[in-house]
Amino acid sequence: MVDVVVVGLGVGGEEVAGKLAEAGLEVVGIERSLVGGECPYWACVPSKMMIRAANLLADGRRIAGMAGTATVQPDWTPVAARIRAEATDNWNDQVAVDRFTGKGGRFIRGSGTLVGPKRVAVGDETIEARRGVVLAVGTTATIPPIDGLAGTPFWTNHQAIEASTLPSSLLVLGAGAVGVELAQVFARFGVRVTMIEAKDRVLAGEEPESSEVVATALERDGITIRTGATVRRVDHHGAEFTVTLADGTSASGEKLLVAVGRTVNLAGLGLEHAGLDPTAAAIGVDDRMRAADGLWAIGDATGMGAYTHMAMYQAAITVRDILGQDGPAADYAAVPRVTFTDPEIGAVGFTEVQARDHGLTVRTASARIPSSARGWIHKAGNDGFVKLVIDSDRDLIVGATSAGPVGGEVLSALSVAVHGRVPVATMRSMIYAYPTFHRAIEDALKSL
Repeated sequence: MVDVVVVGLGVGGEEVAGKLAEAGLEVVGIERSLVGGECPYWACVPSKMMIRAANLLADGRRIAGMAGTATVQPDWTPVAARIRAEATDNWNDQVAVDRFTGKGGRFIRGSGTLVGPKRVAVGDETIEARRGVVLAVGTTATIPPIDGLAGTPFWTNHQAIEASTLPSSLLVLGAGAVGVELAQVFARFGVRVTMIEAKDRVLAGEEPESSEVVATALERDGITIRTGATVRRVDHHGAEFTVTLADGTSASGEKLLVAVGRTVNLAGLGLEHAGLDPTAAAIGVDDRMRAADGLWAIGDATGMGAYTHMAMYQAAITVRDILGQDGPAADYAAVPRVTFTDPEIGAVGFTEVQARDHGLTVRTASARIPSSARGWIHKAGNDGFVKLVIDSDRDLIVGATSAGPVGGEVLSALSVAVHGRVPVATMRSMIYAYPTFHRAIEDALKSL
């Protein structure tokens, strides 16, 4: 018997297991893939390394007319090498495993399954936990049931991140954050990219203004975008994919990237042994991350947002609850998110549509980044805006978007405003440094 069993050692699970072990608890951590999860190996970190490289190419092409002349010659070799080095020598998690065991935890490679209250089976072993079990099982790439897709050598984010050489052309199914980020990277390295999205705009979950900014940027990079396009069939012949759409048209490319979303990994987890629905889309939890007696869930599996920062946030709450420590309960009013295109799209809280759907009395305020002093100085690639979604009844900002150069960094001030429920009147009385991109927040407030 041990104190706690943690099933899934992605960023959140590793954090919970490590903190509890450091606190002196007897902890078993179970992971079937790589300790650390998607983020350090196939998502957040390596994708941003790719984006950094691609943005350097774009900046080099912007030198003309501002700082002289430059010849830019893309080379994927150093990018691929850097990713492999970051992923600890070709996707090896020994460093992460040692990090966990060094804190006193016991690691088991395998798939954990609930077999009863506070009991987990992994391989031939059944482990009972005195305090309970934490589920941090994450997600995998969603593979849609498109005729002809199964069995073809399509890419998910894994293969895209692991690519040591680039294709001449790429089809991207899905124009969410992953799709648009990777599409822009490959296009800037000379790949001919076609994006296909079933919804009527890219980044359909964000503000329409964000979709417009990103679509304009992608098209400027030579990407063909087809929205409102439903895929009817996928064919793979030799070295080429062909995607046939519902309207009878088609598109072809050497590689096909499927980036239509993520699916929670609940199958075979044994949730029924905890009185939970194994067919649910996510694991329901309370504001202390409790899913049942002696059972906690964190991260993607809770359905509260597939973000590393969400998993870490929920991990901290779980650790406090298991250790009996005081601390704030979960509050999702100010969940931040950033799409790392160029320009970046940072957002927090409600979009305008979401706020209205929640019955709020909404007014909005906005300012264009190119009209600001810093935007004018920046000149190249300075598309963007700041948009505030305000609850008029409470005079509070309940959502905001910062689109533009370093949009994710400008978002920090807006996140504080939403999370701290800072009155609009207080925001208007602040001193905003000049000339900065974040000064556009003041411009937006002046428009009220």
